[in-house]
Amino acid sequence: MNRGPGPHLWIDRVVKRYGSFTALDGVSLTASRGELLTLLGPSGCGKTTLLRIIAGFLQPDAGQVSLAGRGLNGVPPNARNLGMVFQNYAIFPHLSVAENVAYGLRARGIASSEIVRRVAEALARVRLAQFADRFPDALSGGQKQRVGLARAMVIEPELLLLDEPLSNLDAKLRIEMRQEIRLMQRELGITTVYVTHDQEEALAISDRIAVMDRGRILQVGTPREIYEQPTHAFVADFIGGCNWFEGTVSNGELRLAAGPRLACSAAPQTARLALRWEDLRPARETDPPQSCLAARVAMVSYLGHRVRLHLRACQDDTEIHADLPSHGELHMEGTTALFAFDPQRARVFASDGTRLL
Repeated sequence: MNRGPGPHLWIDRVVKRYGSFTALDGVSLTASRGELLTLLGPSGCGKTTLLRIIAGFLQPDAGQVSLAGRGLNGVPPNARNLGMVFQNYAIFPHLSVAENVAYGLRARGIASSEIVRRVAEALARVRLAQFADRFPDALSGGQKQRVGLARAMVIEPELLLLDEPLSNLDAKLRIEMRQEIRLMQRELGITTVYVTHDQEEALAISDRIAVMDRGRILQVGTPREIYEQPTHAFVADFIGGCNWFEGTVSNGELRLAAGPRLACSAAPQTARLALRWEDLRPARETDPPQSCLAARVAMVSYLGHRVRLHLRACQDDTEIHADLPSHGELHMEGTTALFAFDPQRARVFASDGTRLL
């Protein structure tokens, strides 16, 4: 991936309001040349609003957006040299596949011979060369999205924007398409901003992820950093399955209502411990008692490569989940068992969501 020095895309303290509602509250973010940066968060968090500001469909109330050193505020969408792929495909039903892909090139006044060459290359890249003369109503959802990708990439944009591009596809096709998008993006080296609410999708394809909530960015990092080292309780809870335990910090120790204890040097306060579902396991004889808890097995769900246990802590009835290998120990519903965790895998957060440990 060919990345130049300094940020390629620069977003500086962007604000967007709708009356008394603040959709974006001073958002700052950068993307390096050739990077795939994902905006991840629930519906209404501001990620699509930010994408539309980058695209030029909306103007910020404050702040600045720059691309390759050029300020974009006030620049119309058609003068930004951006490619965009939409959730609903947004391809023209009255044009053939080849005509759809050629549309942006014709609008730019590209010579006909060059259009023919670039359209052929783009369709070959998305494996649609044999469908060049077909019309969209004869295509599957995945094929329509490939047309959208080809049309966005054929203009050789400075920046590629994707707004929930896979949400209308079935689960298996989403996995296939996200792999194709990632491989094409890497091959072409196009700086890309990708919007999704699907955490697995974000983890699978991103160089970095910006997690958003209520118009703010809470954390930016690699997929591994976001998953394993969340800096805010919302990030920990939104990405991956997480158990939450209520507790109190005092005398250098966090005591959980469910029973376990672990060292914590924070000031005395109420706190919450987050533990990934896969980090809770059947206890061994060598496990220290302070890292163990007794729980009743309420339900067992077989998920193929893993078994999910739905548990209730015996001490305070906290709801807990544990993901275990499907070839491991069999737990029966209604029984009680002892479970343990590695304190190094636990994350502790204050009542305001900030990270303590």
